[in-house]
Amino acid sequence: MGSKRTIGMWLYENGGGKKIGKKIIKKLKERNIETVNNVNLRNAIAKNNHILHNDVKLDELDLFFSYNAGEQTQYQMYLYQALNRVVPMINSYESFMLTEDKFQTSFLLRQNGLNTADYELCHRDDGHHLKKIIKQWDKMVYKPTDGWGGVGLTLIENEANLDMLMPFLNQMDLRFFYVEKFIKYDNTDFRIDIVDGEFVSCYGRKASGTDWRTNVTSGGSVFLREADDEAIALAKKATKVCGLDIAGVDIIYDLEKEKYIALEVNGIPAFATPEQEKQGLNFNKKKIELIVNMIDRKTKKGRK
Repeated sequence: MGSKRTIGMWLYENGGGKKIGKKIIKKLKERNIETVNNVNLRNAIAKNNHILHNDVKLDELDLFFSYNAGEQTQYQMYLYQALNRVVPMINSYESFMLTEDKFQTSFLLRQNGLNTADYELCHRDDGHHLKKIIKQWDKMVYKPTDGWGGVGLTLIENEANLDMLMPFLNQMDLRFFYVEKFIKYDNTDFRIDIVDGEFVSCYGRKASGTDWRTNVTSGGSVFLREADDEAIALAKKATKVCGLDIAGVDIIYDLEKEKYIALEVNGIPAFATPEQEKQGLNFNKKKIELIVNMIDRKTKKGRK
Protein backbone atom coordinates (compact mmCIF):
# COMPACT_ATOMS: atom_id res chain seq x y z
CA MET A 1 0.00 0.00 0.00
CA GLY A 2 3.01 2.31 -0.33
CA SER A 3 3.39 5.10 2.21
CA LYS A 4 -0.34 5.35 2.82
CA ARG A 5 -1.34 3.01 5.60
CA THR A 6 -4.87 1.80 6.31
CA ILE A 7 -6.08 -0.19 9.28
CA GLY A 8 -9.41 -1.81 10.12
CA MET A 9 -10.91 -1.27 13.56
CA TRP A 10 -13.72 -2.90 15.47
CA LEU A 11 -14.09 -1.26 18.89
CA TYR A 12 -16.98 -1.65 21.30
CA GLU A 13 -19.24 1.42 21.33
CA ASN A 14 -20.99 1.22 24.71
CA GLY A 15 -19.59 2.69 27.96
CA GLY A 16 -17.92 5.59 26.16
CA GLY A 17 -16.26 3.37 23.53
CA LYS A 18 -17.61 5.38 20.61
CA LYS A 19 -15.80 8.55 21.77
CA ILE A 20 -12.59 6.57 22.39
CA GLY A 21 -12.79 5.23 18.82
CA LYS A 22 -13.07 8.77 17.41
CA LYS A 23 -10.00 9.86 19.40
CA ILE A 24 -7.96 6.90 18.13
CA ILE A 25 -9.01 7.60 14.51
CA LYS A 26 -8.09 11.30 14.85
CA LYS A 27 -4.65 10.53 16.31
CA LEU A 28 -3.94 7.94 13.62
CA LYS A 29 -4.93 10.44 10.91
CA GLU A 30 -2.34 12.88 12.29
CA ARG A 31 0.21 10.19 11.47
CA ASN A 32 -1.17 9.64 7.97
CA ILE A 33 -2.89 6.38 8.90
CA GLU A 34 -6.43 5.94 7.64
CA THR A 35 -8.99 3.88 9.58
CA VAL A 36 -11.82 1.79 8.21
CA ASN A 37 -14.10 1.85 11.26
CA ASN A 38 -16.72 -0.60 12.56
CA VAL A 39 -15.30 -3.60 10.74
CA ASN A 40 -17.58 -6.22 12.23
CA LEU A 41 -16.53 -9.53 10.69
CA ARG A 42 -20.09 -10.75 11.07
CA ASN A 43 -20.86 -8.66 8.00
CA ALA A 44 -17.83 -9.87 6.05
CA ILE A 45 -17.75 -12.50 3.31
CA ALA A 46 -14.76 -14.61 2.32
CA LYS A 47 -14.58 -15.09 -1.42
CA ASN A 48 -11.68 -16.78 -3.19
CA ASN A 49 -8.55 -15.00 -1.97
CA HIS A 50 -10.25 -12.01 -0.31
CA ILE A 51 -12.22 -11.26 2.86
CA LEU A 52 -14.64 -8.50 1.92
CA HIS A 53 -16.43 -6.06 4.21
CA ASN A 54 -18.52 -3.41 2.39
CA ASP A 55 -16.24 -3.81 -0.65
CA VAL A 56 -13.10 -3.26 1.45
CA LYS A 57 -10.56 -6.05 0.99
CA LEU A 58 -9.63 -6.69 4.61
CA ASP A 59 -6.73 -8.93 3.57
CA GLU A 60 -5.06 -5.85 2.05
CA LEU A 61 -5.17 -3.78 5.25
CA ASP A 62 -1.93 -2.96 7.04
CA LEU A 63 -3.39 -4.07 10.39
CA PHE A 64 -6.66 -5.07 12.03
CA PHE A 65 -7.45 -3.79 15.53
CA SER A 66 -10.18 -5.96 17.07
CA TYR A 67 -11.46 -4.72 20.44
CA ASN A 68 -14.98 -5.87 21.12
CA ALA A 69 -15.69 -8.56 23.71
CA GLY A 70 -19.45 -8.66 23.99
CA GLU A 71 -20.37 -9.21 20.37
CA GLN A 72 -18.07 -12.06 19.32
CA THR A 73 -19.70 -14.85 17.32
CA GLN A 74 -18.23 -18.12 16.04
CA TYR A 75 -18.34 -16.82 12.47
CA GLN A 76 -16.33 -13.75 13.42
CA MET A 77 -13.76 -15.83 15.28
CA TYR A 78 -13.41 -18.10 12.25
CA LEU A 79 -12.70 -15.15 9.96
CA TYR A 80 -10.49 -13.51 12.63
CA GLN A 81 -8.32 -16.65 12.46
CA ALA A 82 -8.12 -16.59 8.65
CA LEU A 83 -7.41 -12.85 8.49
CA ASN A 84 -4.67 -13.12 11.11
CA ARG A 85 -2.75 -15.48 8.81
CA VAL A 86 -2.23 -12.63 6.32
CA VAL A 87 -2.63 -9.36 8.27
CA PRO A 88 -1.03 -8.19 11.54
CA MET A 89 -3.54 -8.07 14.42
CA ILE A 90 -3.95 -6.40 17.78
CA ASN A 91 -4.42 -8.73 19.65
CA SER A 92 -3.38 -11.75 17.61
CA TYR A 93 -5.96 -14.50 17.15
CA GLU A 94 -3.78 -17.03 19.03
CA SER A 95 -3.30 -14.86 22.11
CA PHE A 96 -6.95 -13.78 22.15
CA MET A 97 -8.16 -17.40 22.01
CA LEU A 98 -5.66 -18.43 24.69
CA THR A 99 -6.95 -15.83 27.15
CA GLU A 100 -10.56 -16.73 26.38
CA ASP A 101 -9.80 -20.08 28.04
CA LYS A 102 -9.17 -20.05 31.80
CA PHE A 103 -7.46 -23.44 31.99
CA GLN A 104 -5.13 -22.87 29.02
CA THR A 105 -4.13 -19.49 30.48
CA SER A 106 -3.49 -20.81 34.02
CA PHE A 107 -1.56 -23.78 32.64
CA LEU A 108 0.74 -21.55 30.58
CA LEU A 109 1.26 -19.05 33.42
CA ARG A 110 2.19 -21.85 35.83
CA GLN A 111 4.54 -23.37 33.24
CA ASN A 112 6.32 -20.01 33.20
CA GLY A 113 6.63 -19.82 36.97
CA LEU A 114 3.86 -17.30 37.66
CA ASN A 115 1.59 -17.54 40.69
CA THR A 116 -1.99 -18.55 39.93
CA ALA A 117 -4.71 -20.20 41.98
CA ASP A 118 -4.19 -23.97 42.37
CA TYR A 119 -6.41 -25.62 39.78
CA GLU A 120 -7.46 -28.99 38.44
CA LEU A 121 -8.98 -29.97 35.14
CA CYS A 122 -10.66 -33.32 35.00
CA HIS A 123 -12.92 -35.31 32.71
CA ARG A 124 -16.62 -35.03 33.44
CA ASP A 125 -16.84 -38.77 34.26
CA ASP A 126 -14.31 -38.24 37.03
CA GLY A 127 -16.73 -37.04 39.72
CA HIS A 128 -14.99 -39.04 42.45
CA HIS A 129 -11.80 -37.08 41.75
CA LEU A 130 -13.65 -33.81 42.40
CA LYS A 131 -14.78 -35.23 45.76
CA LYS A 132 -11.17 -35.94 46.64
CA ILE A 133 -10.21 -32.35 45.75
CA ILE A 134 -12.95 -30.76 47.87
CA LYS A 135 -11.72 -32.73 50.90
CA GLN A 136 -8.20 -31.46 50.23
CA TRP A 137 -9.03 -27.85 49.43
CA ASP A 138 -11.96 -27.12 51.73
CA LYS A 139 -13.51 -24.68 49.23
CA MET A 140 -13.25 -24.46 45.46
CA VAL A 141 -14.65 -22.44 42.59
CA TYR A 142 -16.11 -24.06 39.49
CA LYS A 143 -15.36 -21.92 36.43
CA PRO A 144 -16.58 -22.31 32.88
CA THR A 145 -13.32 -22.29 30.90
CA ASP A 146 -14.77 -19.82 28.39
CA GLY A 147 -16.87 -17.58 30.63
CA TRP A 148 -16.29 -13.89 31.29
CA GLY A 149 -17.59 -11.19 33.63
CA GLY A 150 -18.01 -13.68 36.48
CA VAL A 151 -20.87 -15.49 34.71
CA GLY A 152 -21.25 -19.12 35.78
CA LEU A 153 -18.69 -18.97 38.59
CA THR A 154 -19.89 -21.26 41.37
CA LEU A 155 -18.46 -21.48 44.86
CA ILE A 156 -18.39 -25.06 46.13
CA GLU A 157 -18.01 -25.11 49.92
CA ASN A 158 -18.62 -28.79 50.69
CA GLU A 159 -19.44 -32.19 49.22
CA ALA A 160 -23.20 -31.51 49.40
CA ASN A 161 -22.74 -28.45 47.15
CA LEU A 162 -20.83 -30.65 44.72
CA ASP A 163 -23.56 -33.31 44.71
CA MET A 164 -26.11 -30.61 43.86
CA LEU A 165 -23.96 -29.12 41.10
CA MET A 166 -22.97 -32.34 39.30
CA PRO A 167 -26.37 -33.20 37.67
CA PHE A 168 -26.66 -29.61 36.49
CA LEU A 169 -23.19 -29.68 34.91
CA ASN A 170 -23.87 -33.07 33.31
CA GLN A 171 -27.04 -31.65 31.76
CA MET A 172 -24.98 -28.91 30.14
CA ASP A 173 -23.08 -31.63 28.30
CA LEU A 174 -19.66 -30.36 29.35
CA ARG A 175 -16.76 -32.65 28.51
CA PHE A 176 -14.56 -31.47 31.37
CA PHE A 177 -14.60 -29.53 34.62
CA TYR A 178 -12.19 -26.81 35.62
CA VAL A 179 -11.99 -25.97 39.32
CA GLU A 180 -9.78 -23.61 41.28
CA LYS A 181 -8.93 -23.64 44.94
CA PHE A 182 -10.80 -20.81 46.66
CA ILE A 183 -8.25 -18.21 47.70
CA LYS A 184 -8.67 -16.40 50.97
CA TYR A 185 -8.46 -12.72 50.07
CA ASP A 186 -9.93 -9.39 51.20
CA ASN A 187 -12.69 -9.38 48.51
CA THR A 188 -10.85 -6.78 46.44
CA ASP A 189 -8.69 -7.19 43.37
CA PHE A 190 -6.29 -5.17 41.24
CA ARG A 191 -7.03 -4.68 37.55
CA ILE A 192 -3.74 -3.75 35.91
CA ASP A 193 -3.75 -2.58 32.28
CA ILE A 194 -0.73 -3.20 30.08
CA VAL A 195 -0.31 -1.92 26.52
CA ASP A 196 2.71 -2.79 24.36
CA GLY A 197 4.61 -4.04 27.40
CA GLU A 198 4.09 -0.80 29.34
CA PHE A 199 2.11 -0.20 32.52
CA VAL A 200 -0.96 1.93 31.83
CA SER A 201 -3.00 1.97 35.00
CA CYS A 202 -4.32 0.16 38.01
CA TYR A 203 -7.66 0.31 39.72
CA GLY A 204 -9.37 -1.88 42.26
CA ARG A 205 -12.66 -3.74 42.25
CA LYS A 206 -14.50 -4.65 45.39
CA ALA A 207 -17.10 -7.40 45.75
CA SER A 208 -20.56 -6.29 46.91
CA GLY A 209 -21.57 -7.15 50.48
CA THR A 210 -23.07 -10.57 49.81
CA ASP A 211 -20.95 -11.67 46.86
CA TRP A 212 -17.33 -12.85 46.65
CA ARG A 213 -16.93 -11.99 42.95
CA THR A 214 -15.32 -8.63 42.17
CA ASN A 215 -16.50 -8.48 38.52
CA VAL A 216 -18.49 -5.31 37.86
CA THR A 217 -21.09 -7.36 35.94
CA SER A 218 -21.58 -9.40 39.13
CA GLY A 219 -22.23 -6.33 41.28
CA GLY A 220 -18.64 -5.40 42.11
CA SER A 221 -17.64 -1.74 42.30
CA VAL A 222 -14.56 0.09 41.05
CA PHE A 223 -12.30 2.18 43.28
CA LEU A 224 -9.00 4.04 42.92
CA ARG A 225 -5.98 2.01 43.94
CA GLU A 226 -2.21 2.03 43.45
CA ALA A 227 -0.24 -1.05 42.46
CA ASP A 228 3.23 -1.77 43.80
CA ASP A 229 6.18 -2.90 41.66
CA GLU A 230 5.61 -6.57 42.45
CA ALA A 231 2.00 -6.53 41.21
CA ILE A 232 2.96 -4.55 38.08
CA ALA A 233 5.83 -6.97 37.30
CA LEU A 234 3.42 -9.92 37.61
CA ALA A 235 0.94 -8.23 35.24
CA LYS A 236 3.66 -7.46 32.68
CA LYS A 237 5.00 -10.99 32.77
CA ALA A 238 1.52 -12.54 32.46
CA THR A 239 0.80 -10.31 29.44
CA LYS A 240 4.08 -11.31 27.80
CA VAL A 241 3.59 -15.04 28.45
CA CYS A 242 0.14 -14.84 26.82
CA GLY A 243 1.53 -12.91 23.85
CA LEU A 244 -0.93 -10.04 24.22
CA ASP A 245 -0.38 -6.50 22.88
CA ILE A 246 -3.08 -5.20 25.20
CA ALA A 247 -4.13 -6.88 28.45
CA GLY A 248 -5.99 -6.33 31.67
CA VAL A 249 -4.59 -8.61 34.36
CA ASP A 250 -6.70 -9.34 37.43
CA ILE A 251 -4.56 -9.88 40.51
CA ILE A 252 -5.50 -10.69 44.08
CA TYR A 253 -3.43 -10.97 47.23
CA ASP A 254 -3.49 -14.46 48.76
CA LEU A 255 -3.70 -13.86 52.53
CA GLU A 256 -2.57 -17.40 53.39
CA LYS A 257 0.43 -17.62 51.05
CA GLU A 258 1.10 -13.88 51.41
CA LYS A 259 1.74 -13.33 47.72
CA TYR A 260 0.10 -11.87 44.64
CA ILE A 261 -1.76 -14.23 42.35
CA ALA A 262 -2.68 -13.69 38.70
CA LEU A 263 -6.34 -14.64 38.65
CA GLU A 264 -7.22 -13.81 35.07
CA VAL A 265 -5.78 -12.26 31.91
CA ASN A 266 -8.25 -10.32 29.79
CA GLY A 267 -7.50 -9.57 26.13
CA ILE A 268 -10.07 -6.76 25.85
CA PRO A 269 -9.90 -4.69 29.06
CA ALA A 270 -12.36 -1.80 28.93
CA PHE A 271 -11.38 1.84 28.84
CA ALA A 272 -12.61 3.89 31.80
CA THR A 273 -16.29 4.77 31.35
CA PRO A 274 -17.40 8.43 31.63
CA GLU A 275 -18.72 7.66 35.16
CA GLN A 276 -15.40 6.09 36.19
CA GLU A 277 -13.52 9.09 34.78
CA LYS A 278 -15.59 11.29 37.08
CA GLN A 279 -14.41 9.05 39.95
CA GLY A 280 -10.83 9.86 39.00
CA LEU A 281 -9.86 6.95 36.73
CA ASN A 282 -7.90 9.01 34.22
CA PHE A 283 -5.89 6.48 32.21
CA ASN A 284 -7.73 6.67 28.86
CA LYS A 285 -5.42 9.32 27.37
CA LYS A 286 -2.28 7.29 28.12
CA LYS A 287 -3.88 4.08 26.86
CA ILE A 288 -4.95 5.70 23.57
CA GLU A 289 -1.46 7.16 23.09
CA LEU A 290 0.23 3.77 23.62
CA ILE A 291 -2.21 2.01 21.26
CA VAL A 292 -1.67 4.63 18.53
CA ASN A 293 2.14 4.37 18.92
CA MET A 294 1.91 0.60 18.66
CA ILE A 295 -0.30 0.70 15.54
CA ASP A 296 2.12 3.19 13.99
CA ARG A 297 5.09 0.90 14.71
CA LYS A 298 3.40 -2.33 13.64
CA THR A 299 2.18 -0.89 10.33
CA LYS A 300 5.65 0.50 9.53
CA LYS A 301 7.10 -3.01 9.74
CA GLY A 302 5.15 -3.85 6.61
CA ARG A 303 3.01 -6.81 5.72
CA LYS A 304 3.51 -10.39 6.84
